[in-house]
Amino acid sequence: MTAITSKNIDLGECAIHFLESGEPEGMPVILLHGMKFQAQTWRELGTLALLAEVGAYVLAVDLPGFGQSPADQLAPVEVLHRLIDQLNLGPVVLIGPSMGGRVALEFGICYPQHLAGLVLVGAVGVEEHRSALADINAPTLIVWGSEDQISPLTNSDILLAGIAGAKREIFADAPHPCYLAQPDRWHACLRDFFTNLLQ
Repeated sequence: MTAITSKNIDLGECAIHFLESGEPEGMPVILLHGMKFQAQTWRELGTLALLAEVGAYVLAVDLPGFGQSPADQLAPVEVLHRLIDQLNLGPVVLIGPSMGGRVALEFGICYPQHLAGLVLVGAVGVEEHRSALADINAPTLIVWGSEDQISPLTNSDILLAGIAGAKREIFADAPHPCYLAQPDRWHACLRDFFTNLLQ
């Protein structure tokens, strides 16, 4: 079984807690989370272990004010940029559901050179970034629940049309946190995405 380590890092104006798994020489992946969740969610779901098994070096991050990370005044995108810079991660794959999807999307628009891949799950804030989606040129997977009442399925249409080469998976009869409702399908989608990314 792959070890999962709890760590804290000082980023100057803020401190961040994250869970770490996998070998440091693997492809760096950062798991973000939704408003009601935290890094621990990914441990409990098994996503951390799965990504480590497919060869990724994965960090599940508690965003400021969530989980074990104290709140601060920095924008989440800037916190993420500082974390990647301080750990010298190079281009990373970002995985973000809901609120975390908004952060991942904004990061990809602001720092496309630091993005190796993007997985957006029921992301919120899509409409406000519609005009900048063409700036994202990393391989992108869009995952949505067909019954999402928080971020409507039309948001996935906007992402699919706006990000060149993006692929989409719609989970039938699944709510907003579709990855929690259908974890086996979620992990199968991730495995396929990373298999293609690592080829």
